[in-house]
Amino acid sequence: MKPISVLIVDDHVLFRQGLMNLLRDFGEIRVIGEAADAEEAVRAARQLRPDLVLMDVRMPGLAAFAATRQIKQELPQTRVVILTASEEEKDLFEAIKAGAEGYILKDTRIEELVRMLVGVFRGEAPVSGIMAAKMLGEFARKAQHKERGPDPTELTEREREVLSLVAKGASNLEISRQLHISENTVKKHLRSILDKLHLENRVQAAIYALQENLIGGTHLE
Repeated sequence: MKPISVLIVDDHVLFRQGLMNLLRDFGEIRVIGEAADAEEAVRAARQLRPDLVLMDVRMPGLAAFAATRQIKQELPQTRVVILTASEEEKDLFEAIKAGAEGYILKDTRIEELVRMLVGVFRGEAPVSGIMAAKMLGEFARKAQHKERGPDPTELTEREREVLSLVAKGASNLEISRQLHISENTVKKHLRSILDKLHLENRVQAAIYALQENLIGGTHLE
């Protein structure tokens, strides 16, 4: 696999430069640019067209979430992963609603960060452990208040199987092996699931599956 081109967005210059230096040791990643705020990030993304934007949450000017939406609208093939010190639930859920493919905390080890970023391109959706726990807490609260989204009965049985495995963190390759179908077929099912449920990415799909208790019956081998 060719190196993943990355744009780093953070208003702290020492953090940006430090992260760039650390990532140089990993052949899977190629940093092609940096930005000091969200507005600059949008301009740089348009110009550089990176595979992935690694974006902080708390920056001056245009909100990171607005920038994420804009980048996803203009460059749908570009992934956006939030890398931040914020453990606030509202930031996590705003990032997911904006279309971010992952939410990683800055105390993550560099080796784990690289593994997570590579995983995004295998169909994984990295979320730091403490934030995953917060998501589960939110699912429980929504279930208690019977807050419901789109109707899951619109999904076919195969789509429900795919969605269940997505919610368990399976990559497209793992789903294809589990269900004995091709990766392209998995991708087609995912596109259909997102379209029927009016969702933007697999992170939102996983949240929906957990909220609607659609994760039973299919086990990873």
